[in-house]
Amino acid sequence: MELIFGTHNNNKTEEINTLLPCGYVVKSLIDLNYNNEIEESGSTLEENALIKARTIFDTFKKNCFADDSGLEVFALGGKPGVYSARYAGNQKNAKDNTNKILDELKGIEDRQAQFRTVIALIFNGAEYLFEGIINGQIAQSPIGQNGFGYDPVFIPEKQERTFAQMILSEKNKISHRSRAFQKLVEFLKS
Repeated sequence: MELIFGTHNNNKTEEINTLLPCGYVVKSLIDLNYNNEIEESGSTLEENALIKARTIFDTFKKNCFADDSGLEVFALGGKPGVYSARYAGNQKNAKDNTNKILDELKGIEDRQAQFRTVIALIFNGAEYLFEGIINGQIAQSPIGQNGFGYDPVFIPEKQERTFAQMILSEKNKISHRSRAFQKLVEFLKS
């Protein structure tokens, strides 16, 4: 079964493809030569995921899904949340975003946070939402070379390493995106 993943992010596509059972093929927007940027104008992760999925469905008329993820730092009132990708500005620079979080947490002991992903699926014309959450804390400084975004500063619960210190298969066992995607896969199997 072919599904279109409403993303231009090859890291996300690679991560998702490793989770799929046999018989599923995911095509990204890059695979389909769709170069338009879909504006994420929603005020929640759910709204943004639906905006992207609806845009792709309206364009290709095929089963598709899109996600939106956010880092929610409790001491910062849940920020950056829905604005995670552009927290330090519209240039969407991961290093700048990470540095802004670390600056805002200087002197703050409570560094609890969670990563949250919402996946919007449009399947046979109906819309479905799937959520995945991983709790953890923000490291004092970036550590690790793997992953992307805030991975170098996020230490998942019951772990001593950041996501960026883990290989992809380790991260996929526990990540917010894999938890949401597992719910999507279970739905598709039923």
